[in-house]
Amino acid sequence: MSRRGRAAAVAAAGAGLLGASFTAAPGSRGFYALTASTAAVWFAGGLVCGPRRVVRRRRIRPSEVTVPLATGFAAFGVFRAVQPVAERVPVLRGALARVRDYATAGAPGPTLLTTLVNGVAEEVFFRGGFHAVAGRAPVVTTTLAYVLVTTATRNPALVGASAVMGLLLGSQRRATGGVLAPALTHVVWSSLMFRDLLRRADSRAECGHGQ
Repeated sequence: MSRRGRAAAVAAAGAGLLGASFTAAPGSRGFYALTASTAAVWFAGGLVCGPRRVVRRRRIRPSEVTVPLATGFAAFGVFRAVQPVAERVPVLRGALARVRDYATAGAPGPTLLTTLVNGVAEEVFFRGGFHAVAGRAPVVTTTLAYVLVTTATRNPALVGASAVMGLLLGSQRRATGGVLAPALTHVVWSSLMFRDLLRRADSRAECGHGQ
């Protein structure tokens, strides 16, 4: 099987597991088992599909760490700014509520851990091995694949986020020549989004008690 064929097979397997994880009960053992399996597929896919580089050069420059970290904060700021608008759209409001359910169910530590591990694993595959075999337009190709895989969650909010972040992270991969920048940005963005979901859930709970 060619490397592109392997990439397609990995994407299909990962999509199946991702979809199954969002049918499991939030915070359940099944959810954690399925998300861990999804991350394992992405990591393995990155290894078998193509060459992976951390950065373009052997030596990591300070800017190759600080810029992606700042980009993660900026990406969170954009999503945080548009969230009130999204909340006014019934379909997106329901989708965001489902994401919040998964973020707040169970202990925060394991949920955050699986979120971050999956984020890094996605970069190893989509912006690593898959990017290396994606052809002449790797940013567009990997973003489309990322969006198609995310549709398995049947959550329009996550699908929309995958389109925006896919383009951003793919552009970072093309500019830096490695997976370090997109991985750092993904981790920062995911951490801040997770923290914001917990904060919003606590605020809603307090309002409920106040009533």
